[in-house]
Amino acid sequence: VQLQASGGGLVQAGGSLRLSCVVSEQTVNNFAMGWFRQAPGKERAFVAAVSDSGLRSYVADSVKGRFTISRDTFENRVWLQMNNLKPEDTAVYICAADSFIYGFESDFARPTEYKYWGQGTQVTVSS
Repeated sequence: VQLQASGGGLVQAGGSLRLSCVVSEQTVNNFAMGWFRQAPGKERAFVAAVSDSGLRSYVADSVKGRFTISRDTFENRVWLQMNNLKPEDTAVYICAADSFIYGFESDFARPTEYKYWGQGTQVTVSS
């Protein structure tokens, strides 16, 4: 299973970007999908996640009210709409997927819960 992410780029503070991530292989499985980000010298941090059914979604407190996650369950595609971007949002954004995440928000936010990872897309926010 491979994940293909796109949509990163350079934007001024206050601007918006929309990231997309898709599971590249046709599969009957639905995946819980999440976004993490990693800035230089920092650990990978949870951004947002959505359950395999799409009925549950979670967003980190640091981006709540600015970022929204959504998905197309049929295609196993997820989007991350990022509004009012700030310089501190600058990072490589990495999408992840797994077939077996069903617990609480803390489970969706834990990188070790995800089996499949994409290569990441760079988001740079200038001040």
